[in-house]
Amino acid sequence: MIRCYHTSAPGFSLNLLHFLQRSIDSQSLKLTQQCHAQIHRWGLTQDSVLATKLISAYSTCRNAFDSRLVFDSIEAKSVYIYNALINGYAKNRFFAQSIDLFEQMCAGTVSPDEFTFSSIVKVLGESGDFISGRMVHCMCEKNGFVLDTVVGNSFMSMYVKGGSLRDALKLFDELPCRNLSSWNGIISGYANLRDQTFEKSLWEFVREMQTEGWKFDAITVSTLLSFCAEDKKTWHFGRELHCYVLKNGLNLELSFDDDAHLGCCLIDIYSKSGRVDSARKVFEKLIHRNVYAWTSIINGYAQNGDFMEAFELFFEMQVEGIKPNKVSLVSILPACGSLASLKGGKQVHGFAIRHELNQELAFCNALIDMYFKAGSLSSARKLFQHGCNIKDRISWSSMIVGYGLHGRGQEAVRLFDEMLQHGIKPDMITAVAVLSACARAGLVDDGIRVYHSVLNHYGVNPTPEMCSCMVDLFGRSGQLDRALDFINTMSVPPGPSVWGALMNASALHGNDGMRELAYNFLVQIEPENPANYVSLSNLYASSQKWDVVSRVRTLMKERGLKKLPGCSWINISNETHSFYIFDKAHPCSKMIYERLDELSTAMKEAGLNSEFEGAIKLCE
Repeated sequence: MIRCYHTSAPGFSLNLLHFLQRSIDSQSLKLTQQCHAQIHRWGLTQDSVLATKLISAYSTCRNAFDSRLVFDSIEAKSVYIYNALINGYAKNRFFAQSIDLFEQMCAGTVSPDEFTFSSIVKVLGESGDFISGRMVHCMCEKNGFVLDTVVGNSFMSMYVKGGSLRDALKLFDELPCRNLSSWNGIISGYANLRDQTFEKSLWEFVREMQTEGWKFDAITVSTLLSFCAEDKKTWHFGRELHCYVLKNGLNLELSFDDDAHLGCCLIDIYSKSGRVDSARKVFEKLIHRNVYAWTSIINGYAQNGDFMEAFELFFEMQVEGIKPNKVSLVSILPACGSLASLKGGKQVHGFAIRHELNQELAFCNALIDMYFKAGSLSSARKLFQHGCNIKDRISWSSMIVGYGLHGRGQEAVRLFDEMLQHGIKPDMITAVAVLSACARAGLVDDGIRVYHSVLNHYGVNPTPEMCSCMVDLFGRSGQLDRALDFINTMSVPPGPSVWGALMNASALHGNDGMRELAYNFLVQIEPENPANYVSLSNLYASSQKWDVVSRVRTLMKERGLKKLPGCSWINISNETHSFYIFDKAHPCSKMIYERLDELSTAMKEAGLNSEFEGAIKLCE
C-alpha cells in the first residue's frame, strides 16, 4: 500500500509522480492502480500532470482501456494529455485508435505540437497508411513543424518503410539541423531497399556522413553489417566495420537495448561469408551472451555444415542456463536432419511441446523437414496431419519433398492435388518438389500434367531447376531423345543441372554418345568444377580412350583442380562416424572393408557387378 507523508498538495503530487514513474519502470499494474486510487482519494483527478503520467503508466502496463477512462475524465484536455494517449495507443499497437484520437484533436481546440506529429507519423508508418502520412506531412509543412529534427526523422522513417527512399532523401536534404538518427534513417533506407536508381550509393552516403564529422554508433554499424551479410560481395566492408568497432570501443556487451544487435550482426556476417571461426571469436569475447548471441553462433555452424559443433553449442547453451527460443529450435533442426539424428530431433520437438513453442508455423515446417531427412516419414506425416494447426505453402511443399525422397511419388502427386483443392497456389519450389518425386517414381504422365498445370494455370515461370526435373523425368524412363528435344525447346538457357540430369540418365541407360555430349556442355558451363573433368575422364577410360583421359587429367592439373573426396556419416549411440572415400583412419576400417568385400562378392554372384563398379567409379 502506498504511504504518502507530505500533507501539502505539491508534496503529495510529487510523491504520486514518483510512484507512477516507478510503476512505469517496473510495468506494475498493481502499483499504477494504487496510485490511481490515491489520486481519487485526494481529489486530484483533474491535475493535468498526474493524469498525463497516469495515462502513460496504464499504457505501459498494456491497459489501454483504463488509459482511455482517465483521458475521458479530464475536463480541460491539454496537448500533453492527447500526446500521452496517442503514444499509449501506439505502444499497444492500437493504430486505428491513435489515428482517430489525432483526428479528434485536430477537429477540436487543442493544436498538435512536435511530439504529436512525431508520434502519429510513426503510427502511420507502422500501419502502412502512407497516403495519410503524406497528408500529415503537408499539414506539418503548413505549420512549420517539418523543420523540427525529430519530426523530420519520423517522416523519413515513414517514407523508408513505404519504399520511397527518394522522398526520404529529399526531406533529409531539406532538414536545417540533422542528428545521428537522421543519417541512420537514410542508411537504413539504402540497406533495406537496395535501390540502384540513385546516383549516390550506400557507401558514398556513408563516406559523406564521415566527411561531415559524424561518427557511427551501434545502430549505424549493425545496419551496415546487416547489409553486408546479405551480399557476399561486400563482406570485406563488414570486416572493416569490425575494425571500426574495436578501434572506437563500441560496446559489444549484449543487452536488450539497441547495442544488443551489434554482436549478433558480426557473428552473422562472418558466418555467412564462411568464416565461422572468426564468428566464434566474436562470440567468445562477448561479456554477457543472451539467447540471441547463442542462436546466432549455432545458426552459423549449422549453415556452414558443422552440425556436431552446432549440437554441442545448443546443449552448452542450456547448461549455461539460457533457454532456447523458437529461432534457436529452428536453427538446430537442420543439423538433426543432416546428421540423421532422429533422437536429437525428437528431443528438440519434446522441448518445444513442453514450452508451448510447437505451434509456431516456421518451427512446424522445420520439424517436417527434419523428420523425413532423419528417415522418419511417418513422424513427418503425423505432424503434418495432426500437429500443424496452420499450414502454408512451405508446409505442403516440405511434405511433398519428403514423399519424393522416400520414393512415394504417387503420394506426393496426391498431396499436390489436395494442396490445390485447399486453394494454396504452388510456386517454383512446390513444382520442383512434385516433379522430382514424379521423376524418382517414374510417373511420366503425372509429371507432364503437373508441369503444364503450374505453367498454364498458376503462372509459374519455368526455371532451370524445373526443366532439369523434366529432363530427369524423361531420362530415367529411358526417353533420352525426348529429354534432348525438351532441352532444345526450353525457354530458359540450359544450365549445369539440366545437362547433369541428361548425363546421369545417359549413364543409367548406357548411352555413351549422349553422355559425352552432356559432359562436354558441363565442362563448358562449369570450367572450374573438378567433378565434371573426373566424370569425363571416367567416361573415356571406360571406352579405352587413354590418350583423351591423359589430356583431361593434364588439363585438371594445369587449372589446379582437385575433387574433394566424398563423405558420408552415420550416428550410432549419440556418436557420429564419418567416412571418406578410401579412408582408413576409422578404428574399425579393417572390419568395414572386409564387409565391403563380402558385399562385393555377393553382388557379383547376383549379377550386379557392373552397377557396383559404376558406383565405385562415380565416387572416385
